[in-house]
Amino acid sequence: MPDSYFISEKQHSPSNKYTSDGSYNFTFNQFFDSILPSNKHPLSAAATHHFSSKGKQLRAKIALSAGEKFGADSVACLHWASAVELLHNASLIHDDICDGDTIRRNNASVWAKYGRDIALALGDWMIAEAFEQAAKAAYLSNSFNLVTKLSNHVKSTIAGQALEFDNALYPDIDKYLEISAGKTAPLFVAAIEGIAEIAGRSELIEEINHYFVTMGICYQFANDIQNILGTDGAASPSSDLKRRAPNAVIVYFRNFLKTPERSLFDSWLAGKSQNKANYWQKKITESGAIHEVAKEMYKLLKRAEGVSGTLPKDCIGVIAPIQKQLRNVCEQIGASCQ
Repeated sequence: MPDSYFISEKQHSPSNKYTSDGSYNFTFNQFFDSILPSNKHPLSAAATHHFSSKGKQLRAKIALSAGEKFGADSVACLHWASAVELLHNASLIHDDICDGDTIRRNNASVWAKYGRDIALALGDWMIAEAFEQAAKAAYLSNSFNLVTKLSNHVKSTIAGQALEFDNALYPDIDKYLEISAGKTAPLFVAAIEGIAEIAGRSELIEEINHYFVTMGICYQFANDIQNILGTDGAASPSSDLKRRAPNAVIVYFRNFLKTPERSLFDSWLAGKSQNKANYWQKKITESGAIHEVAKEMYKLLKRAEGVSGTLPKDCIGVIAPIQKQLRNVCEQIGASCQ
């Protein structure tokens, strides 16, 4: 593999190592920007637009923090963090196309601004680049299972997404949890699992997986409540309801309904008409379903915190900032549901 594929030796030196206080952000973002399509590339404008707001970068932060805690090669970790962050953003761009969402991070989504074809191509480019970054991480660390691990997590994410498109019936709670775990957890798991592999700490992987599955479902519950309340950055409140997408609040609301009204609601969900969307939105917000999902969200949060307490100390150090952020999100949502 040509030397030009890798960061320079100067960047590989210990003086460029990121630290757990968050100062790695500049190093990571500087590197991440350097691997995006160049100015002359046909996808450059769309990529620049999408990453004008980089989001929380939770997966990259998990990977880089794990690298610091586990003593892994810092350059290999930069490549791996870039891979998982690229895949996450590719999934967002493709999700927006599938869902018809026109807003992403308070800006126009890529497809809304540049069209579906450019958005699809940009997402595909990011997936290709992600596997190149994973291959570089594998090469530098002699961890040749990395690409297979990443592939498996991507397949799990896609399977979760595909379950969402099964429109035969609106999902019950069990099907919803399967969808949620499939869509949200895999790339969180990948972020730290890859670093554990790079650092030779594969014994941590099973315990980490259990934590992130629970955390991922909690995070999805929080996002679903925000969607119904209209605080998730979508163009309008209850966009999941209007496009019949799986949402925990809608699942719980449906369970509250008695048979005659549930049949009416199921009939409306089975169609495509926006007639009565506002009616059902009002019924949902008045039903107590949001409060019920908020209670379940807190149970999941406590379960995740319980699992985190059983992890080795270096793992606890990695997930502590994410755990704190998740708790803050849950508390903000809880306050808005009062």
